[in-house]
Amino acid sequence: MIKIALALATICLALATAAAAGTPVTLRPDPASGPTITLGDLFDGAGPAARVVVGAGAPAGLNAVLDAGQVQQIAHINGLDWTNPAGIRRIIVHGGAVVAEAAPAASAAKTVEVLTYARSLAAGEVVQPADLTYAKLPAFQAPQDAPRDAADIIGKAARRPLRSGTAVASLDVTAAQVIKRDDMIDVAFHAEGMTLTLQGKALAGAAMGETLNVMNLTSKKVIQAVAVGPDRAVVGPEAEQIKSTGLPAGVQIAANR
Repeated sequence: MIKIALALATICLALATAAAAGTPVTLRPDPASGPTITLGDLFDGAGPAARVVVGAGAPAGLNAVLDAGQVQQIAHINGLDWTNPAGIRRIIVHGGAVVAEAAPAASAAKTVEVLTYARSLAAGEVVQPADLTYAKLPAFQAPQDAPRDAADIIGKAARRPLRSGTAVASLDVTAAQVIKRDDMIDVAFHAEGMTLTLQGKALAGAAMGETLNVMNLTSKKVIQAVAVGPDRAVVGPEAEQIKSTGLPAGVQIAANR
């Protein structure tokens, strides 16, 4: 009788252990999530527990972060056994996909609104208002030198090819050239109500307020002038004033072509 009782106890213990273990499940690599995140969104083989809600879903382009330990407990309560062999601590659910991280990544869920490029730009192309748009991106994708205002970027030229959808960085652009090398430009001298103008050939490109060498087409001499607009430069007192104090406030920067 004792042997029979021990055998029955062993069987009952084995059945209880199997029941406590639950149904083995594995974390999905890329499930879609709706307004809520369910066990079925996270795990393959969730069965009847698939509809159990774990947390709120994230809109497209944003992230929802779940504590892996809490997810494991919810799964266990609902008869699922996720052993978490990789030691995952956070589960980051994107707007339609889930990515697991072995280290804390709460900051990955934080998003910021930044300027992005509405279209791709070629190197040297001047940024126009329609080329910029605001978008929400994960904080880690926002450049440290992200401009606060679109006005800081509009009218400047791309230093390199810029891809649509990427965050804008101040180092992406430089002052747009209003004079290009080999352009035929007008060089003006203003003093005491008198204006003299000559035509010259630009020997280098220049942005507003920059100094460049210009060849006088008549004398073939090279002079220094300051760019003040598309194909326009000045010499004399006005040029020296710009060199020492900069362009007057409110001067509109217009790109050459």
